[in-house]
Amino acid sequence: MKAKTLALSVLLAFSGFAFAGPDDHTPKHGGIFVEGKAADVEVVAKPELIQVYVYDHGKPAKLDGAKGKLTLLNGNQKTEAELAPAGDKLEAKGSFKVAKGTKGIALVTLAGKPAFTARFEVK
Repeated sequence: MKAKTLALSVLLAFSGFAFAGPDDHTPKHGGIFVEGKAADVEVVAKPELIQVYVYDHGKPAKLDGAKGKLTLLNGNQKTEAELAPAGDKLEAKGSFKVAKGTKGIALVTLAGKPAFTARFEVK
């Protein structure tokens, strides 16, 4: 009887990790969440501001020395902007065409790490 109780306790303990694990992929800022191999990002795209939040295993990544480049594609129109650290995110200010179907690529480089890309589409 003790073996069944122990097995059930272990099963219940580990099942909690599946629901409350460190890698929560829900957008925290109302943006588009993109899961990546090197890091996860959330892109918040507005006509005057693009914000990119970077997560390392569910926790905000350190952005000291980080940089990035953003490319937006609307049909055959291409817009590029530099991303710079701004508190807990990278951001680009300007005038951006952001509409349903806009596709984007964020190229992000964290200090001391190789660059990675995050591709997204505005829904």
